[in-house]
Amino acid sequence: MKTKIVIILFLTLVGFSFKTIKKGTITIQKTPIEWVNNLKGDFSFKKKWSYPEFIYKNRFGQLSCDGDCPAEVDLMKDESGKIYKDSLQVFYKIVDTTHIFHSLKSESNLYEYAGTNFIEFETLENGIIKGESSNNVSTHSSLVLEFQNDSCSAWIDFNSIRHSTKHILPLEKGTIKIDKILFNKGIIKAVFDFKFKNTLESDKTLFWKGQIYDEIDIE
Repeated sequence: MKTKIVIILFLTLVGFSFKTIKKGTITIQKTPIEWVNNLKGDFSFKKKWSYPEFIYKNRFGQLSCDGDCPAEVDLMKDESGKIYKDSLQVFYKIVDTTHIFHSLKSESNLYEYAGTNFIEFETLENGIIKGESSNNVSTHSSLVLEFQNDSCSAWIDFNSIRHSTKHILPLEKGTIKIDKILFNKGIIKAVFDFKFKNTLESDKTLFWKGQIYDEIDIE
């Protein structure tokens, strides 16, 4: 019995080591940040908003939830999907119908990518500012950015639902301009244009370019 336990532990450690080595072989490239005192461009997208995913307006004019929703809300609807009048107040305490303002306007040809309007930034304990775009039902490639001093690290986290695997696609080359004045006030206003190394199909160039406007979460 002890022998079996030792063998299992050994195989587990070996498997973990291979995963670590594989991840460690990915070199995350950096590109210099071009600081601009007053970044020009049309950033009106930041005034647009959307409801959280799975929230929609039903044919009765009610904001409802369909998909990844709390199980108890189904009991508050009739067979046609209408929310019972006496359940409306409780329904909206459970279901988040907040207006989420857009923070990203971009285009990309990444794998399993159908678009996203959101990217969130936070300050890490080591002082690095990290941003990651949001995935959704149709988008499974996320843009990850890290700002430190005058450099930007960028890569793609591709979590394929078709193959149940995760791939890190490193930056090959690119540029990013950031508004210095707003940055000092805790706001990321940026224009970027990135090309990523395609480790899956070497003959296909991968890109992601666009604009960002988002407040940095300092918590």
